[in-house]
Amino acid sequence: MASTMPAERDLRRVIGDGDSIRIPAAISTKVDYEVELGVVIGRPAFQVSRADALSFVFGYTVFNDVTARDIQQGDKQWFRGKSFDTFAPMGPLIAGADELKPDRLKIDLTVNGRSMQNGTTADMIFDVASIIEYASACFPLEVGDVIATGTPSGVGVFRNPPVFLKAGDVVEAKIEGIGTLRNPVE
Repeated sequence: MASTMPAERDLRRVIGDGDSIRIPAAISTKVDYEVELGVVIGRPAFQVSRADALSFVFGYTVFNDVTARDIQQGDKQWFRGKSFDTFAPMGPLIAGADELKPDRLKIDLTVNGRSMQNGTTADMIFDVASIIEYASACFPLEVGDVIATGTPSGVGVFRNPPVFLKAGDVVEAKIEGIGTLRNPVE
């Protein structure tokens, strides 16, 4: 029996350093970037306190929360606009939780070498421990889960004029102590 499933390459949702962000041009023209600290869970966590939350962290990575803003705005919610194939670049590595303190890391993003976002994790509305406490209060966090924590100002949709990703762009998301996640756009 012949398979009707797409090739394995086409099933990928999370991509790594150097992989291409693919714009779904047939249905979206407003694809945006959001550099965020990715928190990788290292052991099961359910209903953990803020005081204990960081003990459940395996490590940290760079996360680009790519978003189709026109889909997000049309749907009046976030899920579909953030869930397209290749819209979750992560990497280039995971820095161990014992190597990094997540509370004051420099974080920035460039598109084609132009600075678009620049801040620190100290500017986040919620710190990592609070996010883990909040999320684990209602559902279990499993080993390998990744929490995207929030982004500094400068995302494309709120620029004047707005700036959206297009084929040929190169996005570089960087977090101090972790490195630079570089992804071309196609």
